[in-house]
Amino acid sequence: MVETQELLPSAAPLQLIDPDGRPGQNPGGLTFPEPDVLVRLHRGMVLGRRFDTQATVLAKQGRLAVYPSSRGQDACQVGAALAVRGQDWLFPTYRDSVAILTRGVDAAETLALLRGDWHCGYDPYEHRVAPQCTPLATNTLHAVGLAHAATLQAKDQVALVLLGDGATSEGDAHEALNFAALWKAPVVFLVQNNGYAISVPLAKQTAAPTLAAKGIGYGIPPLLIDGNDAAAVYAAARSGVERAATGGGPTLIEAITYRVEAHTNADDATRYRTDDEVRGWLGRDPIARLEVYLRAERLLDDEAAGRLAAEAEQLAADVRDRMSTEASADPAELFEHVYAQPTAALERQRAALLAELDELEESAP
Repeated sequence: MVETQELLPSAAPLQLIDPDGRPGQNPGGLTFPEPDVLVRLHRGMVLGRRFDTQATVLAKQGRLAVYPSSRGQDACQVGAALAVRGQDWLFPTYRDSVAILTRGVDAAETLALLRGDWHCGYDPYEHRVAPQCTPLATNTLHAVGLAHAATLQAKDQVALVLLGDGATSEGDAHEALNFAALWKAPVVFLVQNNGYAISVPLAKQTAAPTLAAKGIGYGIPPLLIDGNDAAAVYAAARSGVERAATGGGPTLIEAITYRVEAHTNADDATRYRTDDEVRGWLGRDPIARLEVYLRAERLLDDEAAGRLAAEAEQLAADVRDRMSTEASADPAELFEHVYAQPTAALERQRAALLAELDELEESAP
């Protein structure tokens, strides 16, 4: 059993670097990352922001079917991806493309799913990144299943699963949290609380004082952190990974952050939030916050910042070039990798589709 005191999150979000780039006043038990980690966090966020901006433009141009931006949630994306070890697994959602990129997945492969291209676009086993999850909270169950299997096989492996505040309202999340606690599965649940489940504000989703407080009911130690503080996100996620890896079981982290862009390119966010609200959060930008701190500590100067900006532009140019070519997809591949041994029903569906395509080709002028 977990001690009752361990199940109480802090009253205020834990913070290592405040919005002005100074040491935070509420670090709690978080360990401040080493300087090289802070530099990596900054680099990941700068590259990720430029990637995210470019992907948003590509969606508006019709080169992506859809793109859910994570601008504003940069610290959560990069902090989480850098906190997991090489042998661990990341379980992302549809909004976590920057986390996938930070984990080392190729930029074009990261966007393949959102382009409607081949399967999930990358090899999950090569990068230990599960396919992006579109249905809310289903990835929480996948993460617990993999983590429990790792325990049964005596593997040193942790699963870090990303989810939003809306996903915590799903039954899948309840089941995942409950069984993770019962099995002491090595899982870190990182909830990016950006205030809205599409257009539904958190106050209309739950009466709990915080989402972290829900850990009490599951017997999972929770952490409430400032999700725009990359140092705090990394420290909290890393502590959860280390706890899980040493048999301590799961951790529930709630990161308070904000989605600056609309839910997707198909959403009109002005219907449910004000410009003043968005401007207020723009003043808490996670990249600017960390950059101020790094400059004050002489870990970043104009020359290094210029090189990083050039690298980010090169990344964006590469993404533009590779997304400008038409995707070449074989419809028959839809049926590959669904089952190790295709079922009779799947074979019938494949034959029916290919026959229909043949008829269309024959009737074409």
